[in-house]
Amino acid sequence: MAAHGRSGRLTPLRRFVVADLSMTPTLTPGQGLIGVRGLPARVGQIRCAPHPERDIWVVKRVVKVSGDRMELGSDNPEDAIDSRHFGAVPIDGTYTVVLRVHPRLM
Repeated sequence: MAAHGRSGRLTPLRRFVVADLSMTPTLTPGQGLIGVRGLPARVGQIRCAPHPERDIWVVKRVVKVSGDRMELGSDNPEDAIDSRHFGAVPIDGTYTVVLRVHPRLM
């Protein structure tokens, strides 16, 4: 799921906005997210990570952690792009979602 960050720099807290349906029903388009950088990756977490091949961020669920890399999956995998397509991504520089904001409040 693509997400748009407010700036290009890595800060401890960052705001994202869900842009597609790949994490439905857990997350919906237009929903805001607050992520925290620097927390350890754990299976089941929702994390925001830079896409390894495009200049966008993705919002996905951690499905596997191996050393300093993690595999990311979609809750709605039909037509979704995730680690099945781009492989494992580095944990460093990603954000753990700690708060979800309803789209009406965005």
